[in-house]
Amino acid sequence: MAARDPRHLFHRSGLRTALALLILWEVIGQLDLVAGGALPAPSAILMRLWIDGADYPRHVLATLYASAAGFVIGNLAGVLAGVIFALSPAMLRLFRGVNIAVFALPPIAIAPILALTLSGMAPRITLAALGVYFVTMSATVIGLSQADSRATDLIRAYGGNRRQQLRLVSFRGALPSILAGLRIAAPNAVLGAILAEFGGGGRWGLGAYLLGSLGRGEPERLWGIGLIATAIAGLSYAGFALLAGRLIGASRAVTMNAALPDAPTEKEHPLLAVALRAGMIALPFALWWMFIWGTGVPALIAKTPLGVVDYLFFSPASASARSRLLEAMGQTLPVTALGMVAGLGFAFLLAISSRLFPRAIRAFMPVALVTQTMPLVALTPLLVLVLGRGMSLTLWVTISVTFFPAFVTLAQGIALVPRSAQDVPRAYGASAWTEMRLVTIPASLPYLFAATRLTVPRALLGVMIAEWLATGKGLGNLLNQSRGFMDYGMIWTVAAVSVLLSVVFYQLVVVAERRVLRRLGMQTAE
Repeated sequence: MAARDPRHLFHRSGLRTALALLILWEVIGQLDLVAGGALPAPSAILMRLWIDGADYPRHVLATLYASAAGFVIGNLAGVLAGVIFALSPAMLRLFRGVNIAVFALPPIAIAPILALTLSGMAPRITLAALGVYFVTMSATVIGLSQADSRATDLIRAYGGNRRQQLRLVSFRGALPSILAGLRIAAPNAVLGAILAEFGGGGRWGLGAYLLGSLGRGEPERLWGIGLIATAIAGLSYAGFALLAGRLIGASRAVTMNAALPDAPTEKEHPLLAVALRAGMIALPFALWWMFIWGTGVPALIAKTPLGVVDYLFFSPASASARSRLLEAMGQTLPVTALGMVAGLGFAFLLAISSRLFPRAIRAFMPVALVTQTMPLVALTPLLVLVLGRGMSLTLWVTISVTFFPAFVTLAQGIALVPRSAQDVPRAYGASAWTEMRLVTIPASLPYLFAATRLTVPRALLGVMIAEWLATGKGLGNLLNQSRGFMDYGMIWTVAAVSVLLSVVFYQLVVVAERRVLRRLGMQTAE
């Protein structure tokens, strides 16, 4: 009997799951079973979309323009930077502080600052570009660093230079990893544009439309806006997933690369090591100063690093500022850590299950895609209607926005493990789980650590958005209050503290990654 096409099975299982969920949703909505109508029926949402149809074109076009422009700019910068960093470890170390700071910047905190310092569509495009840069840059560095050293040795043996090795081997081998990064980056660009709109970036855009609709008590409209935003992000994700599916087969290795990374031929000069470390720390602050100087922001709004220090420790209100900041951090950090661990654990189990139970995971994917592609700022008000404003809301938001990027990265690493390596333990009678434990999981460890790095700032962002829009606690609420009181010192302080917290967690992951992978004789991506 002929084997059935796996894509056909995916379509059938996905359609069945989606249809079952829609029928269940319709019944729940018609009977008002969730919070007295907080979850309206799909038919009611579609009716509201039809009534509001004339409102959407300009909002959708504004969001599409900003997210597309930011996506292109951010990804071009990310791929170019990734190539440079893969070729020059010194440049990677020098710009590590900048890269982590860009990745860890809370969009909520900088959206109002960008709206005040830049004009037109620039705040939205900038925030969208910042949202995709680090993901694509990391994927490029990981892909290039995991290139098959045997193929590069062959090119070198025939007289090929470094550029030819990069073009013929490294970049082709990195293509699956880059495409996986683009899949994650596409919804991030939409989220960045909507957050900029939500933070005061103009009249038109889905974020501005959502902000204007929050106080009207119309769940159907909120769900309609959220679903339109989800459709935009989902289609962008699906487009790059389809592209990856068509190209990844030609780039997948057929055997394991048993060669160890090249050992450094020269010991680094101590002065160079000190200079690189000092530059890594100083460069983000230098760029901070340059941004304020280049935009000509008034001193009332702009806060330099020294201005933030003065605000926290030397100004007349510094004691009150420190007290409010520490109280907010005490509320935010435990929930962030819990949500990050839960999201990463769920992603790990899901990635393993995608190999062990592929049909069950294909049936679950429609739900997972909705949680990923629905922009966070659109998802949170809808969850408030269903879950209320307690801890369960914050954890749900945090887990939903952290697990899927981690799952995509982990699943990509598992998919790239050569089938021939997996067949060896099976030939000796090992079970699927034993093969997974002995071969697949160790071979995909670089992707596990990359997924962990991805979850750190997203967990903090998810908690802060839930606090900002719903719970009235923590750093997100402090930021919201500071915007209302025009307390720009606290706005810049919350942004700086959020970055520092993400950097600390990120560096802990990097240290653990280096120790584990070096012990196993594998190459680190950072």
